[in-house]
Amino acid sequence: MKTIKLTELPFRQKARIHSFGETELYVKLLEMGCIPNEEISVELTAPLGDPIAIQVAGYQLSLRKEEAEHILVEPIVFDNDEYLPD
Repeated sequence: MKTIKLTELPFRQKARIHSFGETELYVKLLEMGCIPNEEISVELTAPLGDPIAIQVAGYQLSLRKEEAEHILVEPIVFDNDEYLPD
């Protein structure tokens, strides 16, 4: 399955965390619940696009766009190959 950056994920589209790019934020992201295979979605964005609010591990978390760039995700695709946002 194709991986994309979290910042490329359509609004409210569900995805699974695949991995992290090389980043010093690795431990911080893990501590905040951003672990591989966890379901994630982008829920809100600030007016200028930074920061963004994500839904992960049952709660909302705010990340800088620069931090979100390092999270690689696999969009969840349904039988008809279409994304199905909430």
